[in-house]
Amino acid sequence: MKTAMDLVAAAKAQVAEIPVADAEAAIRDADVLLDVREAEEFAAGHLPGAVHASRGLLEFKLSGSPQLASRDLSFVIYCKTSGRAALAAVAMREMGYLNVKSIAGGFDAWAAAGKPVHKPELPSFD
Repeated sequence: MKTAMDLVAAAKAQVAEIPVADAEAAIRDADVLLDVREAEEFAAGHLPGAVHASRGLLEFKLSGSPQLASRDLSFVIYCKTSGRAALAAVAMREMGYLNVKSIAGGFDAWAAAGKPVHKPELPSFD
């Protein structure tokens, strides 16, 4: 019987992972920066310019978004530590997307490297 970590390891063997040091250039070259974490994780802070589609709804969001229909689009995807992103990248490949890369170490590695994080401002009701 396989565990979640077995599935992640198998996915990572099939996915191009970008080191954090190379991620900014890859993001500039990509058509879409995709955050596959949960909505509350995204709301707490995300990479500038990221589009959100949680891993659990990814296939449905991609299928229902005409602007993401082209299988030639270039994606850089990430999650918290890169496990969900690897699984998402494999699913996207199975859907026919040809250029999907994941950020090694995910959001945590990005933030730990001191890279920019967008944190939405909450309104003040004073």
